[in-house]
Amino acid sequence: MAKTNPGRFFEDYTLGQVIEHAVPRTVSGGERALYHALYPARHALYSSDAFAQASGLPKSPIDDLAAFHVVFGKTVPDVSLNAVANLGYAEGRWLKPVYEGDTLRSTSEVIGLKQNSNGKTGVVYVRTRGMNQNDDVVMEYVRWVMVRKRDVDAPAPETVVPALNKVIAAEDLVIPEGLDFSNYNFALSGEAHRWGDYEVGETIDHVDGVTLEEAEHMLATRLWQNTAKVHFDATFRPDGQRLIYGGHIISLARALSFNGLANAQMIVGLNGGAHANPAFSGLTVKAWSEVLDKAETNVPGVGAIRLRLVATKGGAPFELRGEDGKYLPDVLLDLDYWALMPI
Repeated sequence: MAKTNPGRFFEDYTLGQVIEHAVPRTVSGGERALYHALYPARHALYSSDAFAQASGLPKSPIDDLAAFHVVFGKTVPDVSLNAVANLGYAEGRWLKPVYEGDTLRSTSEVIGLKQNSNGKTGVVYVRTRGMNQNDDVVMEYVRWVMVRKRDVDAPAPETVVPALNKVIAAEDLVIPEGLDFSNYNFALSGEAHRWGDYEVGETIDHVDGVTLEEAEHMLATRLWQNTAKVHFDATFRPDGQRLIYGGHIISLARALSFNGLANAQMIVGLNGGAHANPAFSGLTVKAWSEVLDKAETNVPGVGAIRLRLVATKGGAPFELRGEDGKYLPDVLLDLDYWALMPI
């Protein structure tokens, strides 16, 4: 009897299947230190216990995206070990902050299946939930992945493509208990721009760039225990290159967005996202943002801002798609998210 796990292929998934992902992980201050070493992450709420406490939280949480990577990484051996590409995200919500000492685990439910016309691959849709040691759901999101078939002659399943909300309604965003920006310290946060200073339709060039290093993306992928073959095995792709984990690009772009959006502190919603083109070491990543919407909340001093975050290979800012409607070759990431900002 085989003892090793080759991973699931497309024909191994069934609609409604629930997968309990292995290896819970207790997060520590090491996660924060490594996250801030890998990315130029500087948002004050995630850097300082004192700043977080002045904002009504017990202490500084782990960065929202670091928590996302931990939850995501648990799912890879069961969902995307044999993936060709991670295609998109929707209906993501951060429901509780994650603190040092919390233990996270993940479960996923298969909510959609669609075999591709070439008969060699198919798209699997899963809704993933991350839970802490108290069985509280700390975050949830939907993603869809293109997965290889083991047997191209295996019959195609009935096509089910889930109907997903394109945008999370502002009233469905969950604001952490106790959060209060009434006495927000703009001098310590790094910028004076508040929620009222941004206008819908405004675009922001984040100016800075970071060149991708092979060692850094490999360290990041190992840190999140992401075992997808395309990220580690140079023989797995015809071009002999290791594909950079899309979450690495998300975190890098988010960190670059500090310059212009330093006060977009907490990510609370993920409306949608696409890894538009593959990324490899040696590329220089730059980022720009567009303000898509704004909403007031019932929490003191706290406003919600909906942002499009675009990462590029250094292409011209504010250019996203060509005349054919497809993403331009320089675009790496198109992410639509909600963040909380002082009013």
